[in-house]
Amino acid sequence: MASPSYELTPYGAPMLKHFLLDPKYKNLNHGSFGTYPAQVKHALRKYQDELEARPDAFIRYTQGELLDESRLATAKILNVPVQEVVFVKNATTGVNTILRNLSYKEGDVIIYFATIYGAIEKMITSLTETTPLQARKVDYTCPISHQTLVQKFRDVVEQARSEGLNVKVAVYDTVTSLPGMRFPFEELTRVCKDEGIFSVVDGAHGIGHIPLDLKELQPDFFTSNLHKWLYVPRGCAALYVPVRHQHLIRTTLPTSWGFIADPTSSAADKPNILTPVGSQRSAFEELFQFVATSDDAAYLTVPEAVRFRTDVCGGHDAIFKYLEELAIQGGDIVAAALGTDVLQEPDLRPGERSQLRRCGMSTVRLPIAVSGQENGTLSSPSPMVAAADVSKVVHFLQVTLKDEFDTFVPVFQHGDWLWTRLSAQVYLEAKDFEWLGGVLRGLVERVRQGEYRA
Repeated sequence: MASPSYELTPYGAPMLKHFLLDPKYKNLNHGSFGTYPAQVKHALRKYQDELEARPDAFIRYTQGELLDESRLATAKILNVPVQEVVFVKNATTGVNTILRNLSYKEGDVIIYFATIYGAIEKMITSLTETTPLQARKVDYTCPISHQTLVQKFRDVVEQARSEGLNVKVAVYDTVTSLPGMRFPFEELTRVCKDEGIFSVVDGAHGIGHIPLDLKELQPDFFTSNLHKWLYVPRGCAALYVPVRHQHLIRTTLPTSWGFIADPTSSAADKPNILTPVGSQRSAFEELFQFVATSDDAAYLTVPEAVRFRTDVCGGHDAIFKYLEELAIQGGDIVAAALGTDVLQEPDLRPGERSQLRRCGMSTVRLPIAVSGQENGTLSSPSPMVAAADVSKVVHFLQVTLKDEFDTFVPVFQHGDWLWTRLSAQVYLEAKDFEWLGGVLRGLVERVRQGEYRA
């Protein structure tokens, strides 16, 4: 097949020609599942075709070298040695891999935040059911500041220690999912280092979304999807483990050929049949080189995605700048259309920059309050829904967006209100959010009329 062209392209509508989106569909929720351009699709299909042409030759010999090239491209983005970066299918797998490799004793505690990704909270619950680990949650409701979030974390650490417990590990985001906001991961990592707590950074919304420098940050563990914001096909995520902690990671999920057995185990001498003779990779690198049989072609496309970002989009920094500026502009446009506000710190001073909004997503309050709770003051009357009806309202809004307007944005309850999350992207521009504001305004009126009960 002919290779797609690479030409520097203006952001907004002109960029759509590179992506695979249906022309009738407005993709305002890039943050959930991502998407990738035709140039990367070309690379993906090329590797899949090569695999099918010579399965054994490709999987046993070619794939490893291509994987190393992708790991190197990812390591450069993160500013760490390639020996500290491997691939897993998604950030959920990455966090699971880290936490299920650690050992736990009576009295050990894991701390996480109320806005943790739901699948990760379920995994933590599973750990508390199958190991001696205890979990403590940092409870809070937005709006809130970075400073307050860090202090609440310190308070939970202090409380656990006052009970004679050992705070072993903390899990927190770079950018939270719902609501979508930048988290104080840099300061939390410093606190964890000072307090002797393992830091596990869930960067699901990380690589390709915001600037990252792990050499400077120095987390204990970090994982990030590449298929959300870097324009890599699903599913592909990076797992960063510095050399100082690699001895703790002995198995993948599922356990596969690279398993690092206890030397006293009867299985310790089982060779990894996928490790080539003379391999210069460490045991940690080989651990993730082949994890059961699956289609790992997405892993191999990272260099092509980086090339697209450089040659077509003008580079990572230009993308970061556009995403943040458009997310701020788009959030303000939709909030103005609804007569509400965008999630940010309380009591920001005039001209003060919101730290929560330093990313490519904005969270906008819908003028729909949950009955029996404070609904504040709005510039326009707001419908109220019973707590028992929230799921019906959310379903109505999301399905109607999909079926009638050929778009989608997440709708969810946080605190006393319903909210929506908007994702900026290089193929979007201000007029897309102007359109969405009008659509949502009409849907809110339909909620007021009780259409969600139909």
